[in-house]
Amino acid sequence: MSSGFPAAANAVPDYAQFYADFNIDSVAAELSGNLQTGVNACVECCDRHATPDRIALNWEGKDGRSASYTFAQLKELSGRFANFLKTQGVQPGDRVAGLLPRTPELLVAILGTWRAGAVYQPLFTAFGSKSIEHRVAASEARLIITDADNRHKLKEVPDCPPIMTVHGDSALEAGDFAFWPEMDKQPAEFEPVMRKADDAFIMLFTSGTTGPAKGVAVPLRAMLSFYVYTRYAVDLRPEDSFWNIADPGWAYGLYYCVTGPLMMGHAITLYEGSFTVESTYRIIEKYGITNLTGSPTAYRMLIAAGAAAAAPVKGRLRAVSSAGEPLNPEVIRWFREHLDCLINDHYGQTETGMVLCNHHGLQHDVHMGSAGLAMPGYRLAVIDDDENELGVGQPGVMAVDRPRSPIYWFQGYWQQDTRGDRSAYYVTGDTVELNQDGSISFIGRGDDIITSSGYRIGPFDVESALLEHPAVVEAAVVGKPDPERTELVKAFIVLSKDHQPSAALTEELQQYVKRRLAAHSYPREIEFLTELPKTPSGKLQRFILRNQEIAKAKL
Repeated sequence: MSSGFPAAANAVPDYAQFYADFNIDSVAAELSGNLQTGVNACVECCDRHATPDRIALNWEGKDGRSASYTFAQLKELSGRFANFLKTQGVQPGDRVAGLLPRTPELLVAILGTWRAGAVYQPLFTAFGSKSIEHRVAASEARLIITDADNRHKLKEVPDCPPIMTVHGDSALEAGDFAFWPEMDKQPAEFEPVMRKADDAFIMLFTSGTTGPAKGVAVPLRAMLSFYVYTRYAVDLRPEDSFWNIADPGWAYGLYYCVTGPLMMGHAITLYEGSFTVESTYRIIEKYGITNLTGSPTAYRMLIAAGAAAAAPVKGRLRAVSSAGEPLNPEVIRWFREHLDCLINDHYGQTETGMVLCNHHGLQHDVHMGSAGLAMPGYRLAVIDDDENELGVGQPGVMAVDRPRSPIYWFQGYWQQDTRGDRSAYYVTGDTVELNQDGSISFIGRGDDIITSSGYRIGPFDVESALLEHPAVVEAAVVGKPDPERTELVKAFIVLSKDHQPSAALTEELQQYVKRRLAAHSYPREIEFLTELPKTPSGKLQRFILRNQEIAKAKL
């Protein structure tokens, strides 16, 4: 059987042949350990690449400081951290939480936790105490690593586990362990704890449409999926300088900013500060970034800054990947014209990793508006409410065919009984449509879909139409509760500096969408804002706007 893995890292095989020949055993053979007899994520992401002077991390601080760390240095530091965990009674399988910005200490904590056979749990630094409390309590975390800027949030967390703080010049809270002094006390040697395929090494929480965030215990077998995505969708090559701007506090950052690239022995880039246009272009120039991944909202901010700001890095980016929300066609056209590079759309969830991609590293046609083709190792289907598979042009819900997806790894939510789940599909809840060539087009997130007068309207289409108007820099579209239509389409718009809000412009934009899209899809209300709510990595947060409208409707 053909392995489907080309000998050269920069060879570009045909997608159809590669997909047909895909063999999960060939991927597993890329590991130094064995998923059935023993494997350790720190070994896979660090130790086996620890040759002299091989860079693992290029770090840029928000204050202008910078540093590089080799795999050999991180191997030593991870050993010290693992030894500290041992002194605290942390056992293999226990959860260790990190409430840290994108600093070297974050990477040390992740690798050291894995080295000890424990499970790393990220706590996003923008979380408030309530979000932290739920995640720490649900995971039963044994320790939290934080820094002076985030330490105050833990004061309001009841029954908080022991805290280790990177305190810098700040005073250490009573009872806390000081990160670097404690590290200095520990020996560097620590024999990695071997684990099995179904043992967890990451614990994440994902928000649903109802109830509190649910835990996702990511097993070691998921590393195979992360490797395939990084190598063939992102097309990470040895000669690339790579930067994933996503925060490792979330799945895309932890899976593909940290795990996937380090598995390949490739250096990663971490920027401590929040996303800005200036810092993005500066880091691309400074580190010679050739392979970039991020979110469409962040990319639209680059567009808003204009062609002149992009000119110094035009032609430097070889491949750009987009994930987290659908990629608007306008972004694709702009990147081609003003940055002279190809940007591809990718789709995934915390529960699945990336599963639907326009692959940079596999040859196939890329159709504007399509999220791509199934990642090798996955079979995807479009299904109806009764789990019947739908044909071309029939909107339905995207699902992963579990029995026919050998690389699929999600087995259910943390501490929830899934014994009654006999479905052959993992149902994403997101509305999509199958195209004639086998690619899949995204219509909308399950909880973002707008139902108005019997129509199901995807916000992506309306946003894409608005973004084509010269006055619009950014747009977010949500459903506003309406007694007559169930919901009406409301758009929140950031204008270019050459345009001002007015009733005439509102009417012009509404008619523009009517003409460009459909009469039932135009925004019946438009609100002009100076900025849209986003995460620090630049991802649009529609749910904030949607929840505001729901709250107003209840008044």
